[in-house]
Amino acid sequence: MPPTHRVNPPTFRSVLTRALLLLFALGLPLAVCAQAPDDAAFRAAMQAAERGQPVDPAMRSHPAAAWLEFASLRRNLDTLPLAQGRDFIARHQGAPVAEVFREAWLRALAKREEWAAVREAWAPGITNTALRCIELDARARTGATDAQWTRDAQALWRSTGASLPNECDAPLATLAARGGLDDALRWERFDLAVAAQDVGVMRSIARGLSGSQQALAEDYAAFMQAPHDRALQWPKTARSRLVASHGLAKYAKDDPLGAERRLPALAEALGFGETENGRVLYQAALWTVASYLPDSARLLNRVPESAYDERLHEWRVREALARKDWAAALAAIRKMGPAQRSQSRWTWFQARMTELTGDRSGAQPLFREAAKQPDFHGFLAADRLGQPYALCPLDFSPSSDARARVAADPALLRALALYRIDRPGWAAREWADALTRFDDTQRRIAVQVAQESGWYDRGVLGLGRQPEESRLYTLRFPLTQQALIERESQRHGLDPAWVAAEIRAESTFNPNARSPADARGLMQVMPATGAAVAQRLGLPWSGPEGLYDPATNVAIGTAYLREKKDMYQLPYVAIAAYNAGPTPTGRWLAQRPDMDPDIWIETISYRETREYVARVLAFSVIYDWRMYGKAAPLDARMRGTSDARTRTFACPAS
Repeated sequence: MPPTHRVNPPTFRSVLTRALLLLFALGLPLAVCAQAPDDAAFRAAMQAAERGQPVDPAMRSHPAAAWLEFASLRRNLDTLPLAQGRDFIARHQGAPVAEVFREAWLRALAKREEWAAVREAWAPGITNTALRCIELDARARTGATDAQWTRDAQALWRSTGASLPNECDAPLATLAARGGLDDALRWERFDLAVAAQDVGVMRSIARGLSGSQQALAEDYAAFMQAPHDRALQWPKTARSRLVASHGLAKYAKDDPLGAERRLPALAEALGFGETENGRVLYQAALWTVASYLPDSARLLNRVPESAYDERLHEWRVREALARKDWAAALAAIRKMGPAQRSQSRWTWFQARMTELTGDRSGAQPLFREAAKQPDFHGFLAADRLGQPYALCPLDFSPSSDARARVAADPALLRALALYRIDRPGWAAREWADALTRFDDTQRRIAVQVAQESGWYDRGVLGLGRQPEESRLYTLRFPLTQQALIERESQRHGLDPAWVAAEIRAESTFNPNARSPADARGLMQVMPATGAAVAQRLGLPWSGPEGLYDPATNVAIGTAYLREKKDMYQLPYVAIAAYNAGPTPTGRWLAQRPDMDPDIWIETISYRETREYVARVLAFSVIYDWRMYGKAAPLDARMRGTSDARTRTFACPAS
């Protein structure tokens, strides 16, 4: 970037780099180095900018000063002079702040009908559909509806069968008016809408078709909305078969048996093949087995093998497990593809089913294979064999110079500064930009630096590009507030590693985490739950905002977790209830009482909860390793029979 486009004067950057190197050489924590700028002052400056108030001139040398300018400018984009917007993009060309500004600026310019300015501000790398439509509209309104415009507009039309943003209405209307949307092109997108089972788009496209084609398309859309017998008279074409099979598949989600009853007549009238039959029967089976209804096994057996995917293979196993038909479960596992069958989950269950059907010796090599994996089913297999848990931590000790250089990267400095003042979206944009220039070693260092600055989820989101990064356990499983976790766990008679695992699964140790459902803080406590638990236990309650305080959150979260344990007795059931709530948990217990824990967990209907329970239990083992060096046996932990740490860890032979 030319010097005239730099956000910060080179003198500031070079001085800061030298300061960071010196601080690190003196042995100060890297987190302290990364937070050298005054976060409180930066937060105050950002709040002032967002309110339209003057910003302290000293903040002009801050690494993220451009974001302060952006925060101030975006308040008045509807009246911002064109020259000022053009200047901001030019000065910060190539930086994330320029692209964030550009996206907001394009929307504002379209609202202002500044079409020439839209074209000037446009950048070819933009992929956002609404912005693409704004640019197409700008070209059309400035007389640039050439052959390339038509190709671009038609490509947009073909891009999806789902509804497009409102910004696309105008350019697509222009395309139609110029004769660029003939019936063939309309049918092309109609078919995409059928596959997406989007009735609204189907009806919208139908209105643009001509004559009898419009009537047929509208009847197709009506069938997708609610199947009708007129479909028996449709032309015997590939499109009729597509619509009828997708329409019945959609209907099967609400009435699986009703869809099955309607299938034979339609299949005969329209000439269904295995693909169309499989499409309907797949959904009928899936939505029946997900609730373990009586017809589950019969419908699963009706689905052609060609229609089976990994999801349905799994449900075929679960259905047999729920009936305690071990032979059928084993047969279902053996029908999986090699890659799926080799996953530790299914290797474990293949071993279990082999054992339960009487072949103990045949189960042993399968248990040994599963035990090589550091996950829920691998740890269970190690328990079964009485051997150490498989854990092969990857040593990562970069040089101090390498760490200091990464810590001084301008984009990373901006990312961390923005994260620390609670602007995580902007921080993520700067983080992504920094990673484009880092090699694998620098990226791992960046994760270390971020975590030392309190940005713990980078260990989850910043790793994984290389298989060996799964072994960076100290980065992937951050640990803070250990004294608090141990104190509150002891107060409520809980295993501290379990509580740490819940925090890792819920918030990745981010005290400011907030879910779309408004769960807050480390243990993702809902405000209503927090208030109720605080009242029951006589704990201080200062309102929902108090849940962002780690001490308050962990005190309430552990108390609530203890209530779940007291209610259900079994920790693995308490974990399910913590995630899914009491109503579905009660239903699962009533449906499958007296079932072994591993099988009960696998037959949980909700994928999120099923994976959550296994994940928290596995994380508990890893946090035992992190906190104490040994682990309680997972089988005993999930049954609540012992928290004694007797299991060791070892790296298994290749």
